[in-house]
Parts: sequence; C-alpha cells; structure tokens
Amino acid sequence: MKTKNLLYIIILNIMGAALFLSWYLPESHGFWFEIDKSIFYFFNNLLVKNKAFMYLIGVTNMRVFDSVAFLCMVLVFYYLYRKQDAAGRRRIFCIGLTMIITAVLTKYFMMKLPVVRSSPAMFFDNVNLVSVLTGLPAKDRAGDCFPGDHAVMLLIFCAYTLKYFSKKIFAIAVLIFVVFSMPRIMGGAHWFTDIAVGSVASALIILSWILLTPFADKVIGFLEKRLPLRYFSK
Repeated sequence: MKTKNLLYIIILNIMGAALFLSWYLPESHGFWFEIDKSIFYFFNNLLVKNKAFMYLIGVTNMRVFDSVAFLCMVLVFYYLYRKQDAAGRRRIFCIGLTMIITAVLTKYFMMKLPVVRSSPAMFFDNVNLVSVLTGLPAKDRAGDCFPGDHAVMLLIFCAYTLKYFSKKIFAIAVLIFVVFSMPRIMGGAHWFTDIAVGSVASALIILSWILLTPFADKVIGFLEKRLPLRYFSK
C-alpha cells in the first residue's frame, strides 16, 4: 500500500469519526437536531400543502421503489459490461461481486454502532404520515433508522464507480444516490443526519480501508482467477 494512500485513510477516518462524534456526543445531538427538525417539518408540512408532492413521496417510499434503485445500479453495470471483451466483462462482474461483499461487511459494522434511534415520524407528535394521507404502503416510520443503510449501499456504489470507472459514471452514481436517498428523508422515515452523518461517516471509515488498501483489488483479482473466461464470451 502506498504511503500516500495511508495518509488518505487516516484523514478520511478522522473526518468520519469527527462527523459522527459531532452528532453523537452533544446532548440531544446539539446543532444537528435543529437542522433535522427544520428539514423534517419543512417536508412534513409540504405533504398536506401539495397533493402531487404527497403522492410522489408516497410512491417513492414504497418498498418496490428500492428495487428500482437496485435496477438502476444493475443497468449502469450492464452498460459498462456490454462494451467490454470477455476479460473486461469478467472484471466488471468481479467488481460487482466485490461491491456486494463490501456491502455485507459494511452492514456488519453498522450493526455495531451504539445508536438506536426512531425516525422523526415516530419521535414527534401530531405529524402527517404519508402512508395515511395516500393510503399507500409507504415506509414513513422506523424504530431504528440510524445510520441510513439504504443510503450507505448507494454510497458504496458511488465509491466503486469513482475508483474503477469514469467520472461520467461516477456522476450518474451520485445522481442515483441523491434521487433514491431523499424520499426517505422527505417522507419522515429517516432524519437528515441518518444519512448526512450516519451513512457518510460509515462510508468514509469503512470504504477507505477497502478501496484505498489492496483489499478490493485483491478480492477482484482472486475472483477473476477462479471464473473461467469462457463464461463471459459472447
């Protein structure tokens, strides 16, 4: 591992830890709570002021919408996959598998965080619930919403595209992250800091050790050696 990469890892870990502790240590989460509260009530009040917005948030918070996010990621990989020769297709496939392994490791790490936090729609009284307003089976409440695991998975996707693909693909990944993370905040299933603090801090710490060390490259190389090239021939 390059000395420069080790420096980046240390910096990213300090940033991640500082971000998390800035939220975790202050009583009632300090200034972050006021940001969370303002964002929640802005969108919660908008639900009853704008019917189109209400149904948009209702639809985008249904469980099936999570499948759309996954489909978008698959389509990005397929776009890259079909442009390659057999060796390139195998490598794209192995990058995808390594990304899944990373997601599993990250999920394990997040389960160890000393935080249990209910969503704002459960924390505050007399709120507008999008599932009640629309009659749709929308996810607008959660007993434990920190960190935003859905957002972390999308951040993993962003990080892998940044390391292994072009800036254009990375920009698309960031767009996917924003589009599919925001509905949870706007619907009340997540606080803003579940993502801006919890998801981002987790990603900074974990992904730095996976992508800035030889770990990811070695896993990809290991998988490439064990998957026959003929499986990826046209």
